[in-house]
Amino acid sequence: MCVLQVFFIESVCEDPEIIAQNIVQVKLNSPDYVDCNTEEAVQDFMKRIRCYENSYEPLDEVMDRDLSYIKVMDVGMRYLVNRVMDHIQSRIVYYLMNIHITPRSIYLCRHGESKLNIRGRIGGDSGLSPRGKQFAVCLGKFIQEQNIKDLKVWTSQMKRTIQTAEALDVPYEQWKALNEIDAGVCEEMMYEEIQEHYPLEFALRDQDKFRYRYPKGESYEDLVQRLEPVIMELERQENVLVICHQAVMRCLLAYFLDKSSDELAYLKCPLHTVLKLTPVAYGCKIESVSLKVEAVNTHRDKPENVDFCRLAKEALLTVPTHQ
Repeated sequence: MCVLQVFFIESVCEDPEIIAQNIVQVKLNSPDYVDCNTEEAVQDFMKRIRCYENSYEPLDEVMDRDLSYIKVMDVGMRYLVNRVMDHIQSRIVYYLMNIHITPRSIYLCRHGESKLNIRGRIGGDSGLSPRGKQFAVCLGKFIQEQNIKDLKVWTSQMKRTIQTAEALDVPYEQWKALNEIDAGVCEEMMYEEIQEHYPLEFALRDQDKFRYRYPKGESYEDLVQRLEPVIMELERQENVLVICHQAVMRCLLAYFLDKSSDELAYLKCPLHTVLKLTPVAYGCKIESVSLKVEAVNTHRDKPENVDFCRLAKEALLTVPTHQ
């Protein structure tokens, strides 16, 4: 017998200033007010609030003491948490207690081009190529020009992200969780070599790239789980620059842009490009800035033929060129 666990979330706001800010920053961008001017929209939503007040029944601390719930007051000024029963509910509480409405931007970029990137080899822990070092310098100039208040810089624990961050000449924090996806037995191999030595594995990955796990390595699904604490921390921070890797950047981007698992594994995250994400009402604004430093292409589209019996040339049709 399956027992259904219900968890209630209530948001109560009585601060007039917060309500006014919410209407201007959030409600005016709602699909409900696409064809309304500002004054009409504000008046209409104030009427809605009065209607809510007449019919809304709030959670009661005494009468509802046996229910599982969180009550958020004045957008996080105070919280009331009652009877958290399991892991999922505790994660919901943690998430809600850490998100905020402060305007902020998250900058995502990959490390500078690495020596293994040039050779078409995946994974590994190589340092930057000359062009990768050039990108790191340009990234430092770009960040300085942005004049970002209280910017935090995060990297993985791999050489190529650390070397990229060092060129910024600012403090940075290393996260093991931001390390690139572990390719297991395929680390530092070219796609051509994987097809030659592990053709079945190569086809299996093309059939379900999100769930496929490299032998002795990870899948994108594993990586999403590994990145959960990073994402939670990003939600509670203000301005952050994350210098990471292709697979990691895809996962972070998919979270903020609400992409499906199938879309996630093929998102394009080119080298030497900075993505600026600005969370807004009903979505996330994204700006792509190329720093105009040449780099190899590491993106591989999904082949049309993903059968086990395909020819090698069909399997390698979408492999990017390399030295």
